[in-house]
Order: sequence, then C-alpha cells, then structure tokens
Amino acid sequence: MSQSDTSNIQTLSTEVSQLRQELQLRDQLVQQLSQELFRLVKGNTNFIPQRSESEEDLIQLQSLREQLEAVEQQVTFYQEQITTRDTEIYQLRQSVQELTDRSRMLEQVVQELPQIYRRKFEERMAPVREKVATLQRENRQLQAELQSVSYRLALKTRNANHSGIDLPSFPRSASEQNSISAVPNT
Repeated sequence: MSQSDTSNIQTLSTEVSQLRQELQLRDQLVQQLSQELFRLVKGNTNFIPQRSESEEDLIQLQSLREQLEAVEQQVTFYQEQITTRDTEIYQLRQSVQELTDRSRMLEQVVQELPQIYRRKFEERMAPVREKVATLQRENRQLQAELQSVSYRLALKTRNANHSGIDLPSFPRSASEQNSISAVPNT
C-alpha cells in the first residue's frame, strides 16, 4: 500500500468523522426545533390565531418551517455525503486488502526465488559436471597413452640410433623418471 493511499484513507476518515459530528449537531438542532414547535403548539390550546396575532404567528411559523426545511435538506445532503464517503472507504479498504494480499504473495515468491534458481542451476549443471568428469578421465587416459607411446618411440629411436650414432644422454628429472618407471615396457 502506498503512502498516498494511506493518507487518502486517513483524510477521508477525518472528513467522515467531521461530517458525522455536523450531522449530529444538525439532528440536535432539528430535535430542539421540533420540541420547541411541539411545545408551542401543545402549550397553546387556543392556538387558533386571531387576525392581528395570526399574521405574526404565521410569519414566525413559516420562518420556522423554512428553517426546518433547510436543516432537513442539509441533513439529507450530509447523509448522502456520508454514504458516498462510506462507499469510497469500503472500496479503498477492499483495494488495500487486495494489494496487501498481492504484496504478501510477491514477498513469498521473492523469498523462494533463490532456492528455485539454485535447484534449476544444479539440475542444469549435473550433465555438465558429468561431461567434464568424463572428459577429464578421457584426457588422463589419453595423456597416459601418449606418454607410453612417446616412451616406446624414444626407446625404439634410441635402439635404432645405438647401432650407428651415439647420442649424448642428459640427466633426467625426477618427474620424468617417475613417469618412465610407471609406463610398462613392451
């Protein structure tokens, strides 16, 4: 959930609570006006207005009715706003829940990725390792055969040259003597 979504939800919640407070205040005013009007009507059993007082009372009554109507319109307006805001808040909460669920799912996938990559890498590397091991074995075998052939060729060449020309012999290193002693005579 982004920070703007959080701030929007907080702003909407604040506005909704303010609207509810205003609505409560309007309801109290309507209630007070209704009680006052009822008290005036009930308290005056001779409420049949006379001509001189009736015009004044009618004007006052009309004024009260207009005020009451205005308050009722405001109450209706605020109720509609509260309903709209409640719907928006519900939709935002649904969005937040969906995004939270998606975020959790993505976090889980991200946490599993290294293990998945390791496993896939190991699966791909297994045939490569086998091929490398096979090539190394073949290489060692070929090197041993090459040394054996080289040694035999050297012996044949030396034996063939002994009959005619004497070649100087060089001191052998320890590694050559070991490889010569490891090669079987043919």
